[in-house]
Amino acid sequence: MNEAVQIKVPFFKAAIGKEEEDAVLEVMRSGWLTTGKQALTFEKEFAEKVNSPFALAVNSNTSGMILAMEALGIGPGTSVITTPYTFVSTAASARHLGADVLFADIEKDSYSIDPEKILQILKSPAGKNVKAIVPVHIAGNVCNMKRIMEIAREYNLKVIEDCAHSFPSKTDMGYAGTIGDAGIFSFYATKTITTAEGGMVTVKDENIARRITQMRLHGMDRTTWDRYTSPKASWEYDIIAPGYKANLPDILAALGRVQLKRAEEFDTKRKEHVKYYNSELSKLDFIKLPPDSKGNAWHLYLMRLDLTKLKCTRDTFAKELQQMGIGISMHFIPLFNFTYWKKLYPDFTPENYPNAMEHYLETISIPLWPDMTKEMCDYVVSCIKKTGEKYHG
Repeated sequence: MNEAVQIKVPFFKAAIGKEEEDAVLEVMRSGWLTTGKQALTFEKEFAEKVNSPFALAVNSNTSGMILAMEALGIGPGTSVITTPYTFVSTAASARHLGADVLFADIEKDSYSIDPEKILQILKSPAGKNVKAIVPVHIAGNVCNMKRIMEIAREYNLKVIEDCAHSFPSKTDMGYAGTIGDAGIFSFYATKTITTAEGGMVTVKDENIARRITQMRLHGMDRTTWDRYTSPKASWEYDIIAPGYKANLPDILAALGRVQLKRAEEFDTKRKEHVKYYNSELSKLDFIKLPPDSKGNAWHLYLMRLDLTKLKCTRDTFAKELQQMGIGISMHFIPLFNFTYWKKLYPDFTPENYPNAMEHYLETISIPLWPDMTKEMCDYVVSCIKKTGEKYHG
């Protein structure tokens, strides 16, 4: 039996310190663990950070996506356009609401949805029921939002930004998540800031914010905090719709508040690691550096292989790195590779999305997290060089 590989550089490790520990302990000792003062304050602080009129804390990016779509009118008889190069929840959220999903390929030289492919769909018969465009800011690199917003205005569509990777991404158009009609962030354990599990929805419209607030907690017209802290009797409430259970508890919000204060610190450290990676990996003819643009949050470092220079597949290269103790991942397996989507949409095949398939077969996500040491970064690079030398054509 093969011995387990000793991980020398984890794919990710959250930057959690004493301040985060103290904040969580304070909530534990307060007697109020669920959604309350901490979550409400976290919303206010996040809204101020990204300059959004409203920010609404939720228990995951997926919940936030469903809530935002529902509030913006996504449902049976409607469609959304998104990318096949994303995590499954982006498209699945629309399906949960009974909507259809249309897919636009990514750009040739980036992992971002191609605005011109969006336009092709809208000009086709399939585009007649489209209600929203859902761009995904893969790895923190913001999509071409200027062009996407132009198309959305031309066709009177909503824009829902999947910002799971893109905090804090500040662009000339504002922070990612505040450019379209809604932005949905993730605070999962591996993200740029974390609440362990959780997310945030940013919106401009007060009515949309009110709908999300009600729908994230069973469709109640009053929050739990209001029910137990206002003079009005706690048991008095109304149900205005069959809502969801998607609120963020205070014990997680407290962690998020500390992480939010450290966001710029984390961002600076990640970019220092990226600068080193780019400097070293640019010397290797079998590596294509990740795309970059203003506001890139660098949640992931998507190392793309030039397989014409290598006598191996991406999978073989990745397994070599793993055997040397490097934690790696793949972002993402395109949705057309999954059974559910293949059965649902027969034309949803790799052949119709060549850029997404090509990027997938050539890309490996390598470790990138704030507290990586110089020695860790050196080791990652040295293992990439050794593997490249072994398989170089």
